[in-house]
Amino acid sequence: MNTELMMILALLGAAIVMFVINRPRMDAVGLIMIVAMPLTGVVTIRETTLGFADSSIIVLAALFVVGEGLSRTGVTRQISDWIIRTAGGDETRVIVLIMVSAALLGILMGSTGVVALFVPIAQRIAQSAKIPPGRIMMTLAYAALTSGMLALVATPVNLVINTEMVRQNIAPFGFFGITPFGIPMLGLAIGYMLLVRKWLPDRRSAADAAAGGAPSLRTWIEQYGLADREYRVRVTGASPLVGRRLAELDLRGHGVNLLAIERTRRFVTEMIRPGARTEIEAGDILLVDSLREKATAEELARQYALEMLSLDPGGTYFTDRSQQIGMIEVMLPPQSTLVGSTIRAAEVRTEYGLTVIGLRRGRRIFDRDFPDQELRTGDTLLLVGFWRDITRLAAHGGDVIALNQPAEFDEVLPAAGKAPFAIGSAALMVLLMITGIVPTEHAALIGALLMGLFGCIDMASSYRAINWQTVVLIAGMLPFSVALQRTGAVDLAAEAMLAAVGGSSPRVVMAALFIITAVMGLFISNTATAVLILPLGLQLAAGLHASPYPFAMMVALAASSAFMTPVSSPVNMLVVAPGGYAFGDFVKFGVPFTIVAMIVSVLMVPVLLPFN
Repeated sequence: MNTELMMILALLGAAIVMFVINRPRMDAVGLIMIVAMPLTGVVTIRETTLGFADSSIIVLAALFVVGEGLSRTGVTRQISDWIIRTAGGDETRVIVLIMVSAALLGILMGSTGVVALFVPIAQRIAQSAKIPPGRIMMTLAYAALTSGMLALVATPVNLVINTEMVRQNIAPFGFFGITPFGIPMLGLAIGYMLLVRKWLPDRRSAADAAAGGAPSLRTWIEQYGLADREYRVRVTGASPLVGRRLAELDLRGHGVNLLAIERTRRFVTEMIRPGARTEIEAGDILLVDSLREKATAEELARQYALEMLSLDPGGTYFTDRSQQIGMIEVMLPPQSTLVGSTIRAAEVRTEYGLTVIGLRRGRRIFDRDFPDQELRTGDTLLLVGFWRDITRLAAHGGDVIALNQPAEFDEVLPAAGKAPFAIGSAALMVLLMITGIVPTEHAALIGALLMGLFGCIDMASSYRAINWQTVVLIAGMLPFSVALQRTGAVDLAAEAMLAAVGGSSPRVVMAALFIITAVMGLFISNTATAVLILPLGLQLAAGLHASPYPFAMMVALAASSAFMTPVSSPVNMLVVAPGGYAFGDFVKFGVPFTIVAMIVSVLMVPVLLPFN
C-alpha cells in the first residue's frame, strides 16, 4: 500500500467519522475534503473544484427551482387537498395516496424536496383524519426514497451515477432506465407500510407539541360569530349598480361591507380589491359581509337586481378564498387616534385597505352593533382583507398594534394563479429529458428559466430554493471517485471482493455489492455512498467480464434503499421530529425492508439487464 493511497484512505476515514458524529455538518465536510485532497498530491485543486461544474450539480440545482415553482403556485397544495377529500378518514387510503403522490411528485422535485414539502401536508392530513403523525411520516420517507427509483432526475444518486458512467466512457441510463425496478419497489413499500403500520411509533411529535400557538381563521369565525354573515351575489345586467363607482354607492348605509370582487376575464378569474374608484361590471360576484339578517340581505338583492349565490359547503366566511383573503387581530394602543371614535366613523378601510368585522373588549365580543361602539384603549379589532394589506399593516402598524396572524398566513401561496404555467414548464422539461432533444442539464435549466419567465418564482426565491448543503456535499465527495481510482484503491477492493465471492454466481457478487452499499449508507449519506461505491461496481463488472449496467443499477438501487438509519438520507432526517421517531425506529423497520429490497433487486436486475 503506497503513501498516496494511505493518505486518501485516511481522508475518507476522517470524512466517514465526521459524517457519523455529524460534526461538522455535511457540507462543511465536503469543503474540508476539497481543500485537503490536493495536499496529498493525488488530485489537483482544479480537479477537486470541478465538481461544482458537474452536470449532476447543475441538474440538481435547477430541479430545486422547478420544485419550488410547483410549490409556490399551489400545485402541491392541490394534491394535498385532493388526498384529504379522497381519503376521508380512512387510514389505508391516506397511506396509499400519500405514498403514491409523494413518489410521483418526487420525480420532478427530488426526494428531499418532496419530503420537505409534504411534511406540513402530512401533518394537516394526520390532524384531519385523526391519525398519529408517527403512522404517516415514515411512510412519507419510504415513498420519497422509492421515488428515486422511478426516474433519472428523482435523486442525486442517479445523477452522480450517470456522471461517473459518462466519465468512464459508458453510455448512461435513460430518463426511465431505473423505472422498471422502481415501480415494483414502490408497490412493495406501500404493502410493507400497510403491514407494519400498527407497530409504527405513536409518540407526540415535536411539531405537535409546538402546535396551537397561532389561531386559525375558523377559530375567529366561531369566536366573533361570522358564520352567518357571508353573502355572495352576482351583478346582473339589469342591476342599477352596473357602471357605477363604489364611491357613489352607500353600501355601508345598508349594513353591507364589500370585501372583494370576483371578475372573470378571458377564462381567468381575478380577485379585485374594492376601492372608491372601482367600477361595478355586469357579471361581477360581490363577496359581502352583512351585519343584517338574511331577509334584509335578500331584500337588498331584489332592490339592486342582484342574484344570490349558494355558499361553498366546504367553507365558511370565505375560507375557500383564504389564498387571497385573510384576517388579523389588532389592538388599540393609548396613543391611537382611533380611541374615542367609532368604527363607523373611523377611516380604517381608507387607511389600511382592511375592513373591521369584529370587536373584542376583554372577554366580551360585541354582536352586530359593534360599528357604533366607541373605541377604547386596549380594544381588539378583527380586520379582514387581502393578504398584501395585512402584511403591510403587520409591518408598519401605526394607530394599531398587530397581535395575531392566523395559521393560514404561512400557507398563502406567493404565486397563486400561476399553477397552469408551472405545470406546463415542468411538463416541457420532462418531455425534453425523455426525448433527449437537448441534454438533461439543458432541459432542467429550461424548466427553471420558464418558471421565472411566467412569474412562478423570482430570483431571490430561486436561490433560497436550492439546497446548498446537498450541492456542496456532492461537489466535495465527487473527487474521491477520481482519487480512489488513481491510487488503486478501487482495484484492490475489487480484487478482494472477487477473491472472496468471485467463484460464486454473479448474483452473489451483486448481493455483496448491495450489502456493502447499504452498510456504508448506515454511516454516510446515500449520495456520498454512490460516489464511492460505483467505481467498485464497475471494476467488479470488468473483473467478471460482464456488462457494467447491472452492477451500476445495483449500486443505484442499493443507495436509494437508505431505509435503515436517520443519517442514511436527508429524507429520513426531515421526518424524525414531525414523526417523533427515535434512531432505533428506523433500524427496526428499515432493516427488514432493506433485505426485501436486496432480494428483489438481485432477482430482477439480471433479468432486465443481462450480464452479457
